[in-house]
Amino acid sequence: MEVREKTAVVTGAASGIGRAVATALAARGARVMVADISSGVHDAGAEIGAAAWQGDVSAPDGIRDLLAAAEAQLGPVDLYFANAGIIGPPGLSGDEAEWDRAFDVNVRAHIRAAQQLIPGWQQRGEGYFVSTASAAGLLTQIGQAAYSVTKHAAIGFAEWLSVTYGDDGIRVSCLAPMGVNTPLLRGGETADSDADRTANRAVTSAGKVLEPADVADVVMAAVESETFLILPHPEVLEMYRMKGSDYDRWLRGMRRYQRTLAESAAH
Repeated sequence: MEVREKTAVVTGAASGIGRAVATALAARGARVMVADISSGVHDAGAEIGAAAWQGDVSAPDGIRDLLAAAEAQLGPVDLYFANAGIIGPPGLSGDEAEWDRAFDVNVRAHIRAAQQLIPGWQQRGEGYFVSTASAAGLLTQIGQAAYSVTKHAAIGFAEWLSVTYGDDGIRVSCLAPMGVNTPLLRGGETADSDADRTANRAVTSAGKVLEPADVADVVMAAVESETFLILPHPEVLEMYRMKGSDYDRWLRGMRRYQRTLAESAAH
């Protein structure tokens, strides 16, 4: 899809990948609304030259208000980047509210946005939904239960959208990076939890940590070519192939990797 003169909404856009994607969209001539629960979204909007909306995009009313604001200020939404995300409980100890919050932000926010967008896109015969998942959704992430589970679910939902609505002119892409230099990743370096710190090391030692602007360039190329799976780290595809070719061997390898990380932390 050509993004010039299209209306795009980007969630989780106060910083990181979301802000970089919004910047890239604006540079290519799109009308952009940035959304985030953080008040920093207003600074991001001012810097990018985009409209800004502050609120909770994981709540049904929040998404409804966001889309209404975007349409009122910029016109009908053509592209929606479901980018907001959180880590969630690292293991089995998280309570119901923590798990619900992870599912609300990382999965249900995508479902709720699609529920409101898809009917209109079907009528217009065009629309583009971009889901930010993670390599953790194709593989897994050591030390991060909720993040791994919800990112798997996000990829599953994006696949379903593409299969179900692709013949209606609706395009879907799913972003699955490894380490990106964002507040989400940097927060793991100084986390109180051993599991959180181990999870951070698992990501940073698995491959190069990319800058958000580099990821945004890959995202834009994928949207323009209408490619479903966006892999800023090409090595993820090889890891995914290895997983599929011998699942038990891959699980044994991941357990070895987990032990290695634990041993290095002990020293």
